[in-house]
Amino acid sequence: MNDPSLPEPNPGDNPFAAIPFIGDLMRMAGQQGPMSWDTARQIAFSLSSGGSSEANVEPIERIRYEELARIAQLHLAQATGFDLEGLKVVPVNRTGWANQALEDWRPLLERLATSLGKGPAAAAATDPADPADAFAGMFASLSRMVAPMWLGMATGSMVGHLSERAMGTYHLPLPRGASSPLQVVVPNVNAFADDWSIERDDLRMWVSLSEMAHHAILRLPHVRARLNEQLGRFVDAFEPNPSALEAKFGQIDPSMLNDPSGLQKLFGDPELLLGAVRSPAQVEMLDHTDALLATIVCYVDRILDEIVPRLLGASTRLAEALRRRRVEEEAADRFVQKLLGIELDQASYDRAAAFLTGVVERAGAAALGRLWESERTLPTPTDLEAPGLWLARLEFDD
Repeated sequence: MNDPSLPEPNPGDNPFAAIPFIGDLMRMAGQQGPMSWDTARQIAFSLSSGGSSEANVEPIERIRYEELARIAQLHLAQATGFDLEGLKVVPVNRTGWANQALEDWRPLLERLATSLGKGPAAAAATDPADPADAFAGMFASLSRMVAPMWLGMATGSMVGHLSERAMGTYHLPLPRGASSPLQVVVPNVNAFADDWSIERDDLRMWVSLSEMAHHAILRLPHVRARLNEQLGRFVDAFEPNPSALEAKFGQIDPSMLNDPSGLQKLFGDPELLLGAVRSPAQVEMLDHTDALLATIVCYVDRILDEIVPRLLGASTRLAEALRRRRVEEEAADRFVQKLLGIELDQASYDRAAAFLTGVVERAGAAALGRLWESERTLPTPTDLEAPGLWLARLEFDD
């Protein structure tokens, strides 16, 4: 659908428009908002379904998850004190997961597209009569034009690839919509269980417990608000820098930009593009988001370490399979983390796990429940280095 607020690009305004292929891209940019969601959906659904119609979830799978979810709900409520009344697990296929992920992440990704599409003020000061300035101006326009379009394609590819690996809603521990369903991805759960010779019911139970525990924390209003604020500030802080892009890609002959293969080489590597536009301010934000997300993940790990042996016994194969799965991240996981300002790695998890252990050693396991009481009790990077300071803050509040 055409956006009347976006004028049709005037070829006289930008020399790139005289290049046929670039002119086509500019006209496409004038007909879209900050991101082409139709393109994102088409790519995501094509990847998630393998290019063919994906089978619906069998009724027997739905029944089994309903039965296991009731057991998981009871044990989690006893272990955490969370109110899980009425919480349901919805079994879906990969396409169903991809569709919900696009919907839930849309506000954040549109902010990102807007941020990547903005141009630096310095671009207006270029002299079109100066060849160097003219090229810098053209490159600035190309960067502003391509980034939102590229992000639409990259988003679809990212979500499609994630759907091939995700076992549930919180494959990435990011807030979802306040009323979004709690999903498990049946074909991925079954495939992982079969690949590792794990009983399917054992993995179904583990996934149900893990998803419910993450959901109980991430749906808390103050937790969602904190994370959404941090993620939003990060994506808003991108600073497109055509000069940095030009330096990174070397000397570029504008005449080659009419060749689609040249553009593919120029813009086909998201790591290069993001590396060129990430601002220094964003680097300072990473620790705060990582500290909170790593603590959530490690808290859920502790809860499952308590519950799972009682329900499933000491399954070393299950534990080893899940450990390997976490450390062997896929490219899509790393890409979306870098895109949204998340840099969770083993060091992040080790630091958060040590913090939780320190709290328990000083104040007992019951103290961990206070992590999620209010915005003020949410852990900071400083807290993770000194759990005693976090406990002291609680005593001051009391």
